[in-house]
Amino acid sequence: MKEHSKPTFESYNRDPKLYDEIFDENDNVRNIYATLFDLYSEHSAKDFARLNDKAKASFFNQGITFQVYGDHEVKEKIFPFDLFPRIIDPQEWQVIENGVLQRSKALNHFLWDVYHEKNIIKEGIVPLELISSSANYLDQMNGFDPPGGIYNHISGTDLIKHSDGQYYVLEDNIRCPSGVSYVICNRTALKRALFGVFNHYKTHTVTNYAENLLEILETVKPKGVDIPNCVVITPGIYNSAYYEHSYLAKAMGVELVEGRDLFVENDFVYMKTITGPEKVDVIYRRIDDQFLDPLEFKPDSALGVPGLMAAYKQGNVCLVNAPGTGVADDKAIYTYMPEIIKYYLDEEPILNNVPTYHCSRPDELKYVLENISELVIKPVDEAGGYGISIGNRLTKEEIEEVKETVKASPRKYIAQPIMSLSVHPTYIEENESFEPRHVDLRTFTLLGDQKEFVLKGGLTRVALRKGNLIVNSSQGGGSKDTWVLKNNQ
Repeated sequence: MKEHSKPTFESYNRDPKLYDEIFDENDNVRNIYATLFDLYSEHSAKDFARLNDKAKASFFNQGITFQVYGDHEVKEKIFPFDLFPRIIDPQEWQVIENGVLQRSKALNHFLWDVYHEKNIIKEGIVPLELISSSANYLDQMNGFDPPGGIYNHISGTDLIKHSDGQYYVLEDNIRCPSGVSYVICNRTALKRALFGVFNHYKTHTVTNYAENLLEILETVKPKGVDIPNCVVITPGIYNSAYYEHSYLAKAMGVELVEGRDLFVENDFVYMKTITGPEKVDVIYRRIDDQFLDPLEFKPDSALGVPGLMAAYKQGNVCLVNAPGTGVADDKAIYTYMPEIIKYYLDEEPILNNVPTYHCSRPDELKYVLENISELVIKPVDEAGGYGISIGNRLTKEEIEEVKETVKASPRKYIAQPIMSLSVHPTYIEENESFEPRHVDLRTFTLLGDQKEFVLKGGLTRVALRKGNLIVNSSQGGGSKDTWVLKNNQ
């Protein structure tokens, strides 16, 4: 590198076709990273190997793990954490924050509309068949007014920075978005491993998420309740995000429960305790819709609470996020986000969508089938990076298989151009060196009754395998600490 050249980064090879967040097109360190780059360059390869082990030990000792579901087995892994943080300046962050808040508000309006007047459908802006065919649309929510009028209390918006240096939204996650606990633990781990670097930057905290989440939960309490009793409901210890469930419950100072710990009587929800039943007013649920209540959904579900939906529809308990929100984070609905924002907020989108083709439209299906080698094919209702096909990584035989799969169920698939996700120096353990790896960013937005909050930071996810574009932890990805700088930096 021409400027700030140090031995630690001697083997770093910048790809001129990709947007590198540290180095500009002339191989110079960007100003915002100059101090950090110099600080890191003072360490040797052996130092980073030791610091990396220290960070891993921190995660192991805290029990920060996740489950990976394979074809034949389930593995529990320590969440991979990278030592080099991502930095976002205040002006850039303000655009991101305004943009994700705009999307969250528009999606909340959209959900109210599709479960009430359905004006956006009547006016032909979003097709009826797209809503009615969604696996996440719940008839049970029609005409129901959730407390405070809020459906997506918690939203996770996934962003990428493209080769043009602009941010694009990849998808909106408003069912049970996960990952915020790793944001907080990344900060803790980096402070323990490299405490001195924080003295050189004024960075917004991320440890205030839990207190803001609790405030949001309390704003949507049922009518007539002064001090609500809030709980977090989890599917149990074998769920991939169980660490997060337990972490957030502890951080908020509320009980972590499973379905068997709750019961419904006279349309009120109670928690079993050693001193007798205790009424529950707000449930932050980390259980998917179909498992919430065996009387309403899957009758064989042992994860939910019989009668829970009846209590909810009577207004005696609030569920966060509301059931049925998944109809709005369907990737087919994503294609209509610019129109949804304009319709409900009368604003232009602050953040751009990635150009998207929905295979249910015959002309777009034709284009997708003819150009699969240049596209990413995604199922509309999967999460965690599962089911994605990247065209230029497929053999001819695999391309034909994908074509047949898409043609069999066009409604279930969208396609997008293969976007050039930005890259960021990442410590690669087996090589004991920093190398460029693709990254994205998941932000977290909270909406309550007269309260909103965007966490000033996020989960920067890293595709640890060289050249890989899928950053999800379930697909071998890791994460970085994300620093949003204060204005007086």
